Amino acid sequence: MVYTMYGVRLPTVPLVGRLGCRGSRFLAHRKNGQFPFCLKNQSHSWKILAGKPLESGSQSSTATASEKVLVPGTEIDDSSLREELQISDDVGSLVVENEIKTEEEEILIGLSSSSEATEGEDSASVQPLDGDGETEEGASDASFETISNESAIIKERVVPPSAIGQRIYEIDPFLNSHRDHLDYRYGQYKRMREAIDKYEGGLEKFSRGYEKFGFTRSETGITYREWAPGAKWAALIGDFNNWNPNADTMTRDEFAVWEVFLPNNADGSPAIPHGSKVKIRMETPSGIKDSIPAWIKFSVQAPGEIPYNGIYYDPPEEEKYVFKYPRPNKPKSLRIYESHVGMSSPEPIINTYASFRDDVLPRIKKLGYNAVQIMAIQEHSYYASFGYHVTNFFAPSSRFGTPDELKSLIDKAHKLGLLVLMDIVHSHASNNTLDGLNMFDGTDACYFHSGARGYHWVWDSRLFNYGHWEVLRFLLSNARWWLDEYKFDGFRFDGVTSMMYTHHGLQVAFTGNYNEYFGVATDVDAVAYLMLANDLIHGLFPNAITIGEDVSGMPTFCIPTQDGGVGFDYRLHMAVADEWVEILKKRDEHWKMGDIVHALTNRRWLEKCVVYAESHDQALVGDKTIAFWLMDKEMYDYMTLDRPSTPIIDRGIALHKMIRLVTMGLGGEGYLNFMGNEFGHSEWIDFPRDDQLLPDGRFIHGNGNSYDKCRRRFDLGDADYLRYRGLQEFDIAMQHLEEKYGFMTSEHQYISRKHEGDKLIVFERGELVFVFNFHWTNSYSDYRVGCLNPGKYKVGLDTDDPLFGGFGRISHTAEYFTSEWSHDDRPRSFLIYAPSRTAVVYALQRNEVEAVDI
Repeated sequence: MVYTMYGVRLPTVPLVGRLGCRGSRFLAHRKNGQFPFCLKNQSHSWKILAGKPLESGSQSSTATASEKVLVPGTEIDDSSLREELQISDDVGSLVVENEIKTEEEEILIGLSSSSEATEGEDSASVQPLDGDGETEEGASDASFETISNESAIIKERVVPPSAIGQRIYEIDPFLNSHRDHLDYRYGQYKRMREAIDKYEGGLEKFSRGYEKFGFTRSETGITYREWAPGAKWAALIGDFNNWNPNADTMTRDEFAVWEVFLPNNADGSPAIPHGSKVKIRMETPSGIKDSIPAWIKFSVQAPGEIPYNGIYYDPPEEEKYVFKYPRPNKPKSLRIYESHVGMSSPEPIINTYASFRDDVLPRIKKLGYNAVQIMAIQEHSYYASFGYHVTNFFAPSSRFGTPDELKSLIDKAHKLGLLVLMDIVHSHASNNTLDGLNMFDGTDACYFHSGARGYHWVWDSRLFNYGHWEVLRFLLSNARWWLDEYKFDGFRFDGVTSMMYTHHGLQVAFTGNYNEYFGVATDVDAVAYLMLANDLIHGLFPNAITIGEDVSGMPTFCIPTQDGGVGFDYRLHMAVADEWVEILKKRDEHWKMGDIVHALTNRRWLEKCVVYAESHDQALVGDKTIAFWLMDKEMYDYMTLDRPSTPIIDRGIALHKMIRLVTMGLGGEGYLNFMGNEFGHSEWIDFPRDDQLLPDGRFIHGNGNSYDKCRRRFDLGDADYLRYRGLQEFDIAMQHLEEKYGFMTSEHQYISRKHEGDKLIVFERGELVFVFNFHWTNSYSDYRVGCLNPGKYKVGLDTDDPLFGGFGRISHTAEYFTSEWSHDDRPRSFLIYAPSRTAVVYALQRNEVEAVDI
């Protein structure tokens, strides 16, 4: 999550406490503390301070959408049962501090069954048909039939009912001290489930709110419905009726749902032409207000205008994009390439879905990632918010193109065998009153808490009331919409820490004491919503993946809801990127091998994590990527191969590779990289912005609305005359090593050495032995490393390979045979050469299987 204020990155402004944890919006100050039920009895605590962009009063971006837009036609759901459901979130808990003692050197990570590659019942998943992950020309009839019928298949599914939810106490007995709170939490979740089953016919039907609200078309006409409890009068206005508020007035039912039916024209054509601008005009407690429909499926900003306009889109059937390729199988090891469509061009422009589809997706496939996570999909009127200040939740951003083009992008990714994850924002909404949900019906409530509880004072955004019936319908339907209509394969839920606590994690130190997670500060409504969302997603889309952005480390976060957990598949291991920044501020001789290992392994048993070495926030103006921390300004003068290198460049290139490999090797069960960071992108991201005069009188210089730095220079990583190429080649080799050996999800994981004097780390994952020598000068001959498996080892990956910009000090033809000489508490060992600032992965040769081809 980006945190900007009027286009300015908050870390450049003095804040309370030290800024850290750049994995997302949450900035953390690290302290020694107890992280409960972790793999290691070492932990960190966090002091949270977060920032969000303020909505700018002016808009500099222009719409890039083509003239034609798309919308699916749906039939009206006649069910109208609903009731207001408000749930209290204040509950006490027992105060008990727990300490867990574990073996100091050994890491035993239990993997849940959900980590296995699975294919759900009636799943449309298939494996890529050729070596490049592409199918032959066109899709097979069977594949096409499966994906085209997927929506109908999903409607036949039933989300399994809630269970007892008691297994969490078997997994972590220390949770028994907080059974009152956890049972109450599960009870609230069950109450919501049962009410939805009773009044709405189940989660499956409830989550199709877009078939009832917004615009729906039948054979006889178009119905428009909107929930607006604060409105006293309402009318649908737009191009189609010359914006006449008296032409199509709406009626209100007892549940505050406004409705109008527009019959077809005499010639049978729809009363609202495809592509028409539409809004709802309401008489509200704060006056007459024109709002974009809350359930709008597309909205655009006309050139030269500030407000957005809702677009009614319902094109002829022949113009709708038809999916051809089924979803890929869920991978056992998740390797995510995080990306932003708008800044994915090497040119200083807003890139398009079509260009990303044709140019960037093949690159991601070639790099060896198996999933692409796309940011800024939901429409956001303020471009510099990085997509995190959403205004129109059901509409894909028009800056990048049409809904059809987004669908084509996702279909192409599936053709390549790539999962497509969406960075979804349900943690808050834009404070924009012109284009978004804020003050939608003239009140500060509606979809949000009223008063101070409904306002995030740091992010300048609105906070949802997760205990309200129609808010649940809206958000659950939103999650369903993107998976069903656009065929996304899962979500990275943004800002979950802010959701789960009434203090939003602001200026709070999470020390690992369970009382911090289970008490009156917990927003039980929000946690119950997340449980419902995970229930819905996994119930209807068995292969879908959910990742939660949580810096607090809440226990049970990645335990299935049926067992009493929140239900996510993965938690972002956000502390790692912050730890690397802290380490990089020190001289090499002050690096502690124990600190590195601890930061990477400090996670909860049975709860999977996605790890990353650096976040997208670090690539923003005012911050530093790992490459910049290591090489800074020398990157501009000494990255060409026809010029001599420098000690700073040599150090930076060596450590950049080592940091990424040790992070992937030890940090979690999934790995994430932000686009361009794989080759050490030499420029930061600077969104186009004007000069700003802040309310406190400070003047902030803009950049003249320049797009020069709002791009990614992929050409640098491709250039064979630049040293960036070596970093990119290493990242490719690292991804393919993991693809071949699956070490991130191996059940065998053991750290045998953390030597502070030698600056060495040695560990095993699966049948691989990783050896890292972080010493800046010392190289070691005949260095003994322990291992479990007997036999012959060969080099599987070597950061010092000349292909990767190294010095070629390791022989790739050498063979390493184990002896029955126990070492570092391992039953066997072998001797190696460990040059300074290198990492080598040794692969066990079973039946003379070759090491990964690099």
